[in-house]
Amino acid sequence: MAEVDLTIAGRSYNVACRAGEEESLRNAAALVDGKSREALAGLGTLSEARQLLFASLLLADQLLEKRSADGPPPPDPAVVQRVTLLAERLESLAYALEPEAQRA
Repeated sequence: MAEVDLTIAGRSYNVACRAGEEESLRNAAALVDGKSREALAGLGTLSEARQLLFASLLLADQLLEKRSADGPPPPDPAVVQRVTLLAERLESLAYALEPEAQRA
């Protein structure tokens, strides 16, 4: 286990992470810190909790925008296959249950 000192929204935090993940954690903290400063600049004086709340909302909004720009994720081929088989089975059952008069 490694420990990393981070500064977010002007406050220092000591956070534990797995060995080798230190740089990734620092990069994530820098992103959160940047968004917290952006929130503070746009909204003026905020409590620490509200500053971090708005930073999280800005990050979530950024993530959602990226997802919608990229389009929906491709469907899982295994799920597509199962749904196709299920649809075929349902059609077969529906056909078997229909009265013969409706088939003509």
